[in-house]
Amino acid sequence: MIASDSDDLYGALDELFTRLMSAGDSESIDALIELDLSFSQVRVLFVLAQRDAAIPINEVADELRLSVAATGRNIDQLVNMGLVDRREDERDRRVKRVSLSEAGRKVTTNHIECKRGQLREFASRVPEPERIRLFEALKPILAGDYLRALNQETSR
Repeated sequence: MIASDSDDLYGALDELFTRLMSAGDSESIDALIELDLSFSQVRVLFVLAQRDAAIPINEVADELRLSVAATGRNIDQLVNMGLVDRREDERDRRVKRVSLSEAGRKVTTNHIECKRGQLREFASRVPEPERIRLFEALKPILAGDYLRALNQETSR
């Protein structure tokens, strides 16, 4: 099968990612379900997991495309659960900054590591000739600006 246009490539990538993400999904989702988190709360955790420092609540809201009020309610619940830390901004006490607590970091790290393990398992199952071809095909794509441009578009 040769991808003749972007729709063909999209279809192949969609199938690959769908299969990868659903492989063993119950393992990685079980911990989140046990915490009884809403989808919005999970999204907040993973936005914060991508940040090295505490960020204002309005930035979380912007990234999630939720109102500041809705985001604040989700953060309140996550703070009460011990998954998120909230503190006043040092320069402007009206601004509240949030970050993952140690427990929140553990939850997100465990989920991500489970997904990485599934990806590693997939990579080990691909026969060597296909693995080499896939690796060689990905090198220039990952070295290019294709994903960087996509990340910039989605962060607006």
